[in-house]
Amino acid sequence: MARTAVPRRLGDRLRWRAATLTERRQETAAASTLLLDVPGWPGHLAGQHVDVRLTAADGYSTQRSYSIASAPGAEQVELTVQRVTDGEVSPYLVDVFGAGDAVELRGPVGGWFVWRPEQTEPVLLVAGGSGLVPLMAMIRARRAVGGRSPFRLIYSVRTPQDRLHQDELRHTDPGLDVAYVYTRTAPDGSRRPPGRLRAEDLVTSGWPPDFEPTVYVCGPTGFVEYAADQLVGLGHAPGLVRTERFGPSGG
Repeated sequence: MARTAVPRRLGDRLRWRAATLTERRQETAAASTLLLDVPGWPGHLAGQHVDVRLTAADGYSTQRSYSIASAPGAEQVELTVQRVTDGEVSPYLVDVFGAGDAVELRGPVGGWFVWRPEQTEPVLLVAGGSGLVPLMAMIRARRAVGGRSPFRLIYSVRTPQDRLHQDELRHTDPGLDVAYVYTRTAPDGSRRPPGRLRAEDLVTSGWPPDFEPTVYVCGPTGFVEYAADQLVGLGHAPGLVRTERFGPSGG
């Protein structure tokens, strides 16, 4: 039977590549950022993800998907991984994986949940927990090209100690506004009491629907579905609300 030829660029993304860890940075007590050297990396768009495969000495292998945190064109591929309790892959990547160790990557994957520098409309980023990771790639991509599209980030996280990339977000770029929603414990002096994301948070810290912003929502499935429903209920066009969700996968 004849086989259909796979386009070269698609074939490049579908094959596994050897990746070597050059640095592991502790983000929080439960998350680490991994800087990976990936020879032959084909490049990526802000918002895409990769598959990561680990193979044991006895030949057993397992894989998980992780969002890319680095901007397109960065010298290394950067992943920020949150440890999953009783997980199989994330505890190794967060706590054990060391400089010089190798994994395999496949990708980049995804073409809908992406931000491109040629976009000029306002952008609203809504993150739940580690859902910040692909949105950080968008923030960094905007910075790298000197983009003027106004960005607003609403970041929902349990406590101040759980914030990812907090030093970088503390020194915000011109045209980037950051608002935090703490669900368990808020810092002293916070005007908003702890609690889940609400429609009023999206109104206060987001864009009015008539500005026609592109909205990117990423986080656990329940968070994403709730936030997307609230945004549409506030008048945002469903076609402008892009979502990326994750759920239990064995970590």
